[in-house]
Amino acid sequence: MASAPSLRIVIVAPDSLYADARDGLSDTEAERSRSLRIGLLEHGYNIVAVLPADAFLPDRVAQIGPDMIIVDAESNARDTLEHVVMATRDARRPIVLFTQDEDMSHVGAAIAAGVTAYVVAGLAPERVKPVLDVAMARFQHEEALKRELADVRAELSDRKVIDRAKGLLMSRHAMSETEAYTRLRKTAMDKGLKLAEVAQRVLDVADLIG
Repeated sequence: MASAPSLRIVIVAPDSLYADARDGLSDTEAERSRSLRIGLLEHGYNIVAVLPADAFLPDRVAQIGPDMIIVDAESNARDTLEHVVMATRDARRPIVLFTQDEDMSHVGAAIAAGVTAYVVAGLAPERVKPVLDVAMARFQHEEALKRELADVRAELSDRKVIDRAKGLLMSRHAMSETEAYTRLRKTAMDKGLKLAEVAQRVLDVADLIG
């Protein structure tokens, strides 16, 4: 992931903001959108695209491959968020939501859906970089925790497979636990495989021949 000023950012906005057709915007919404863009440009962020929240968003995001997605939403951000979450389902990225919606009851659902930072109104250009820095740090921390958890789960799963294979060798070939483990480990080393892979093959063969 790129460092802060060189981040490649996609802005996702409703049609009125996407097309810069500002006639339908309130002064507050237009000012927030303007401040956001000024803040990004002043701090050297790379705005690679401004996209509408529509059914084509997942494909566009996949093609562009941004480092971060900023949602510049109007008063009701729920529909926009649904498209953004779908767009980042297979390749997670930090999502920062700037909105005028002061109904805080949506925050929990937004965070659960994958939003990294939720900023309500009052955005000055100088606040943009600190907000994005914190959002990126939080995203990276959460991703690291998820990888650690996945590694622990994989290790536990591998251990169960190895224990089952050892038990099978012990019962069918009258081996001690040490002998069974040594047999598995030697086979793994000889074949250049992981211990768990060899153990799974032993179980698969046992299931096949009964």
